[in-house]
Amino acid sequence: MTRQEIATMISGIGLPYAYYQFPEGTGQQLPYIVFYYSNTADMYADQTNYQNIEQLNIELYTEEKDFSKDAAIESILVANGLTYYKESNYISDERMWQTSFEMDVIITEPVTT
Repeated sequence: MTRQEIATMISGIGLPYAYYQFPEGTGQQLPYIVFYYSNTADMYADQTNYQNIEQLNIELYTEEKDFSKDAAIESILVANGLTYYKESNYISDERMWQTSFEMDVIITEPVTT
């Protein structure tokens, strides 16, 4: 997948979303999604990176635990051939639920140096 295809996939969920964080002072209302790439696990050999593999994190924030929104995200990930690890936590200081989906994605754009 390209990074643009990933952004398009996330926009298809139908919730407000941002890469890494919303601009400060926007007062984003729940529910919303934040996504980002946290690590790489590139395939490399002979001093060359042959394949760009990124760890994609998609985080859903909701006021109450929302199983239907979880299922919508899961359906989109499965439809795009992505396997994922899912974890949910209640953030008591913020009074909201965070459901994180973590997966490795092969980025089909050329590796840049």
